[in-house]
Amino acid sequence: MTDIAKGLEGVLFTESKLTFINGSEGILTHLGIPIQEWAEKSTFEELSLALLDAELPTAEELARFDAQLRANRAVADSVLDVIRGMPRGVHPMQALRTAVSYLGLTDPEAEEITPEARRAISVRLIAQFATLIAAINRTQEGQDIVAPRTDLTHAGNFLYMLTGKEPTPEQARLFDIALILHADHGMNASTFTAIATSSTLSDMYSCITSAVGALKGPLHGGANEAVMDMLDEVGTPDKAEAYISAKLDNKEKIMGVGHRVYKNFDPRSRVLRDYAEQVANKEGKSNYYQILETIEKTVVDRIGSKGIYPNVDFYSGTVYSDLGIKKEYFTPIFALARISGWCASVIEYSQNNRLLRPDAVYTGLEGQHYSDLKDRS
Repeated sequence: MTDIAKGLEGVLFTESKLTFINGSEGILTHLGIPIQEWAEKSTFEELSLALLDAELPTAEELARFDAQLRANRAVADSVLDVIRGMPRGVHPMQALRTAVSYLGLTDPEAEEITPEARRAISVRLIAQFATLIAAINRTQEGQDIVAPRTDLTHAGNFLYMLTGKEPTPEQARLFDIALILHADHGMNASTFTAIATSSTLSDMYSCITSAVGALKGPLHGGANEAVMDMLDEVGTPDKAEAYISAKLDNKEKIMGVGHRVYKNFDPRSRVLRDYAEQVANKEGKSNYYQILETIEKTVVDRIGSKGIYPNVDFYSGTVYSDLGIKKEYFTPIFALARISGWCASVIEYSQNNRLLRPDAVYTGLEGQHYSDLKDRS
């Protein structure tokens, strides 16, 4: 008999210096530094560079990297024309998947798989994902594309391209923190997909296009959008407890609750909850936040003892909504952050590459012979 690890749970296939997760204790670190410290003290730009190089950068290295990101924000007009030509109403992740694939056609270095080329392409991808996603949103809304600015932070520039208005420092910082929290998370489905594609020695754009396709699935990237659907269904805070209790009694899934890895509070959800609360307090306790508070309390009281707690998706949607981002774009925003982790993981695995080739236990028929079509009933 052979044990099968369904969903590859518990299977170790590589080593990594980037991210450590202790799900039972609710710990997440990058380069050994707790995610709470990254969120409090760092920026998305710094974390991206730290992941790419697997070490903390110096001030000079960070300044150089930041300048490279700013210089590479613009994309070719042909890429924007492809985005403009996409049918109205397409799924934003479909649009992003196509845009990333086409972006590779405009990069003369796209077919290079040397370490130097992979890193240079990674810088461009991190910079340009923001431009692609903002452009997709604008065209799908029937608005003109807003060109990137080089005088804003990565987070601030994205919000500017999305809305056409320069965000406040508080808005830019809040979005920066949200990007930090989603930048990398170990061997999740999309990161594993990127690595699997990379292991064949395929090009970087193919790796990232594969990752976008994996993230599109609702079991991976779409949970925060589903949380907002749930909040709209609940309607008002006074209905939240009864709504969730009924779900629990019927053993139905509650979106944004539970995690494949964490059997304790997702540390990212603790950070986002604090910021969601700050935003809500400024607005006099927003309706969404009050519903989430009630849902969390009900869930923890009822099933917290089973290791089921809110995850990062639970509060991220409300933060994005407060920044004026529509829920259809929550998953592309996930990609906007995770592009750093995808690129870093591909680069790391490429240093000691081995083609990924798992096996399956055969459960089909044996001893059969081919029969002619005329003889089959």
